[in-house]
Amino acid sequence: MTTRRAFLAASLAAPALALSAYAATAQPVAIGGIRVDTSRLVPAWGAHAAWVKTALERELATAFGPALQRGGPLLYVTVRAINLSSYAAAGGGKGGGSAGNFDTFDSETLLLGKGDRAIAKYPILSTVDAGSAGAWYLPDIDQRRLDQLVRNNAAWIKRYVAG
Repeated sequence: MTTRRAFLAASLAAPALALSAYAATAQPVAIGGIRVDTSRLVPAWGAHAAWVKTALERELATAFGPALQRGGPLLYVTVRAINLSSYAAAGGGKGGGSAGNFDTFDSETLLLGKGDRAIAKYPILSTVDAGSAGAWYLPDIDQRRLDQLVRNNAAWIKRYVAG
């Protein structure tokens, strides 16, 4: 038979137990450094691969700023592919819809511990509507589309790694 004391103790312990589990998952992940590899992009993207590397490193440093701590695991991102849709305007294509007009950024993120031992692996494929970067007829449209993809991918990396 359940007594009032047992019932009261259980009802007080349940929220505390739930909060302690939440606090454990909400801990920020310490990152010791950030490295981005865009060597797979060089054959197709040329000099733009270096820009993607620099831009993604900058976005990740901003995203993980408070979590950067000496001695933490290395955040190692390999950019596997970037694809820009051939049609960047909204509402185009067959039927007037925007289906298939997406730019994609394919990357793999590793958290590397001591001795370059993989602690975690996150394959990330981010997509952005090709028409969302602005007017397709402006000369810098491709640069704006790349910038959007880099920011979007960095946000997904942060979400996967830091929760």
